Amino acid sequence: MLVMSGINKVYQTEQVQTHALREFNLSVAEGEFVAVTGPSGSGKTTFLNIAGLLENISSGDYQLDGQSIVGLSDRELSRLRNEKIGFIFQGFNLIPDLNLYENVDVPLRYRGFSNKERKQKIEHALETVGLSARMKHLPSQLSGGQQQRVAIARALAGEPKFLLADEPTGNLDSLMAKQVMELLENINKQGTTIVMVTHDPELARRAQRNIQIVDGQLCDFTIYQGGTVNNDTDKNAVA
Repeated sequence: MLVMSGINKVYQTEQVQTHALREFNLSVAEGEFVAVTGPSGSGKTTFLNIAGLLENISSGDYQLDGQSIVGLSDRELSRLRNEKIGFIFQGFNLIPDLNLYENVDVPLRYRGFSNKERKQKIEHALETVGLSARMKHLPSQLSGGQQQRVAIARALAGEPKFLLADEPTGNLDSLMAKQVMELLENINKQGTTIVMVTHDPELARRAQRNIQIVDGQLCDFTIYQGGTVNNDTDKNAVA
């Protein structure tokens, strides 16, 4: 589903050159649930932006669902991003003046679906997250956990193969975080690949695999459900 090979990302200013990712290698198989952890400034955000086709790479190769993104135009990247990737953000990013139905509809309008198709996808997505009865409510009428579920529904409506979640429980209390995590686990069990960036080690342990980014590279261990697998031979190799 996702294969990064020798990825380097360098930010250049007049006086400073910053290496955000260095010879970064990662493979995520279809249907996996991978948690990404690491200290602030380690390269997690850069990785997420590159994985989501929001930033270009300086060198290396990135293949998403079997297609290399190297050399694609902005228009081609936008199409690929819209068709393949669903985004879930810490801040929900809902439009306050639109009701739930309309919020979920926003990204679908760029895909060329008919009104009937969009209606079916929106209703199914809201039903999946347990909010079909509230589709005419505004975001301000919901709790934080419910707003995040709307954001998940919006990401799911386009039936992406790959979900990128950036601190999806960061603004939630422990109970709501648990509910959102359970929802993501259920979505993953239906076959959707998920990569989640989180600072919460408890949430990371609930993923199938945990990788840690330090100084723009992968650390040398991987955590699986049910135990820890150490990998001391190659800090950029992921089992």
